Amino acid sequence: MKSLEQKARAYALKNAVAHEGKANQGSVISSLFHEGLKKDEVSKYIKIISKIVSEVNSLSLEKQEKEFENLHDEVSERKGREGLQELPNVGKKGVTMRFAPSPSGPLHIGHAMTASLSYLYVKKYGGKLIIRIEDTNPENIYPPAYKMIENEMNWLFKKEVEFHIQSYRMEIYYDYVEKLLKKNAIYVCTCRQNSFEKCVLEKKDCPCRSIDKKLNLLRWKKMLDKNGFEPGEAVVRFKSDMRHPNPAMRDFPLARINLTKHPLQKNKYRVWPLMNFAVAVDDLEMKITHIIRAKDHIDNARRQEMIFKVLGKKSPWTGFLGKIKFTDLEISKTKMRQAIEEGKYSGWDDPRLPTLEAMKKKYKPRAFWKFAEQIGLSESDKIMDKKEFFTLLDSFNKS
Repeated sequence: MKSLEQKARAYALKNAVAHEGKANQGSVISSLFHEGLKKDEVSKYIKIISKIVSEVNSLSLEKQEKEFENLHDEVSERKGREGLQELPNVGKKGVTMRFAPSPSGPLHIGHAMTASLSYLYVKKYGGKLIIRIEDTNPENIYPPAYKMIENEMNWLFKKEVEFHIQSYRMEIYYDYVEKLLKKNAIYVCTCRQNSFEKCVLEKKDCPCRSIDKKLNLLRWKKMLDKNGFEPGEAVVRFKSDMRHPNPAMRDFPLARINLTKHPLQKNKYRVWPLMNFAVAVDDLEMKITHIIRAKDHIDNARRQEMIFKVLGKKSPWTGFLGKIKFTDLEISKTKMRQAIEEGKYSGWDDPRLPTLEAMKKKYKPRAFWKFAEQIGLSESDKIMDKKEFFTLLDSFNKS
């Protein structure tokens, strides 16, 4: 307890000195995570931390500076704040990395942090960064986003990226379905959703799991046939383990029928790969060596590793990032789009929005790179308010 109070005061003083005498509680907590504070312990210590922040903020800036000199040694230098930590398994040809946004809207500051970290590693080791627009869900596409994402990524990374769009790769996914069918690694399930969910809960195989390759292939052809199965009547599933301790891993789906008109492909295709399948195929085909992605994709990464293993391939090394949790800034593309449609903002380039479309008017790309470098490859969530974030970004922009 004494150590925590000492460090909390030291970080509060440091933050206050950097922000004209006013420490931010979220920043202090974020710093304490790097000292070993666990997220589930925050509620236990929040009153103490709040009291310390209030005490520090009641001091004059001169007293804060003087006291911080005495407590400076309590503040650790975060690993990775200056320079990038090393990645494992880097070959002589460097790294091939990818950033894979959905075209559900333009990119925002959260995307910029993740993509910039991948770009910095490509610059560090050599290789290439692939921007892969994941648009195999026809229901969740905002058509102007294709061009916006291309423009924003070219601006942020000086046109040093390679672009791909998943919906132009449909035949490749279909080929892999047939490869996996021949390996008996997948099956076409025609069970009703509630029946399959019952099998998941009871940890038992659904009846479709045991059908032979020939019938599976016939069912697959029927999924592709415009006169065949209707949406919801059949789904391609991966044979994982119906007794897996995590229910979400039990025979997860890979492809389904969706007749929604696609902005680019119109009604050319009726069977669309789901994210885990399309991502695994593309990572394999594009020879991705290293991936940096948000930590809420940990389960997806495990599913994709299973697909790689069945295909006899080694999956890419994957590092996970914590989120920047803003206390007073909305970065949901859906909510921002709704606000624009309601007339609250003039458009995606409204300077009040945290989109790259708006921010590229004021900031240089390098400011985002430096910010990403400071955060580093860490799974810890960062709690920030809008003022703190933009103060940091402004300082990187000026330097």
